Amino acid sequence: MSISHPRKRAVRRSVALGFAALVALGSLAACSDPNEGEGGDSGGGDSATIALLLPESKTTRYETFDRPLFEDKVAELCSECEVTYFNADQDEAKQSEQVDSAITQGADVVVLDPVNGAGAGGMVTAAQDADIPVIAYDRFIEGVDYYMSFDNETVGQLQGQALVDAMGDKGSILMLNGAPSDPNAAQFKAGAHSVLDGSGVKILEEYDNPDWSPENAQKFVTDQMSKYKPADIQGVYAANDGQAGGAVAALTGAGFQADALPPITGQDAELAAIQRIVAGQQAMTIYKPIKIEAETAAEVAVKLAQGDEVGDTSDTGVDQTEYEGVASFIFDPIVVTTDNIADTVIADGFYSADEICTDEYADACGAAGIS
Repeated sequence: MSISHPRKRAVRRSVALGFAALVALGSLAACSDPNEGEGGDSGGGDSATIALLLPESKTTRYETFDRPLFEDKVAELCSECEVTYFNADQDEAKQSEQVDSAITQGADVVVLDPVNGAGAGGMVTAAQDADIPVIAYDRFIEGVDYYMSFDNETVGQLQGQALVDAMGDKGSILMLNGAPSDPNAAQFKAGAHSVLDGSGVKILEEYDNPDWSPENAQKFVTDQMSKYKPADIQGVYAANDGQAGGAVAALTGAGFQADALPPITGQDAELAAIQRIVAGQQAMTIYKPIKIEAETAAEVAVKLAQGDEVGDTSDTGVDQTEYEGVASFIFDPIVVTTDNIADTVIADGFYSADEICTDEYADACGAAGIS
């Protein structure tokens, strides 16, 4: 699909937008500048509106990292560009309405992290029918113009291998996967199974968490404690750090000592997870340098909005590739354990040592050489 300059797109979109504006007028949130109007475009052809749509806020990364990093990079690259932001709160219907709002408000590019990747095709079609290119952010959607994410199957493989290694390739585990509506979750799960199924580790019970919530994870693990003896649970595969936290709460609530928990995996390098790793309550997490993902997305979005060629290599040094027939930028995940916290999340400025090593974790940080 050819991608035209925003000014050309605006003409072709005028009829569709006029109709959509009448339909959506009563429900739209006012995200545009009330002082903007005809002739108010001080940046000339360089000004543009970029819509950023994220799926939920229970996972801390989106509001804490993805959104501000994306907005800051857009501002750096294009002072006259505006980012309109939406969060779907894990509601697919709400996200569809938000995409319609972005179209009506005249977005030049839509950056969409879908609640349900498999069901987001209609949103993509609606935007592209209005000649608005769509970037699938972090979760894949068929038919988009660009996609960027981490190598998700590798994430699961790294988690599975870390758990097998920590358990000495024997024992039994509980398995906490992500939401079935999240296409990434299926890839994490497949990657983990590719390691676990060929190992000496046995899966006692497996759970697909419908909204990734720590609360659901805690309830699931608590329920399993009534079916199995504590000694039977010798490890926990948790697809992300929120669920790892839920598992820790369930196990300690059932009588496990906080400093004698079975190995537990994670993902997202949340601050609480890094602290649990330091304290020996979580074996590992997957650090996905969100900065490189958010900044690459911002770079591609600005280029598309301004009608420029995207190019084969991003400013962050990542080469363009192809995934499922879509031009893509795919980034490498990193395993974080006590041994490399200083060389990863601290070195990258993701967290400072002071943020990690609060009074509760000061002694553990000292023992781990983090200062």
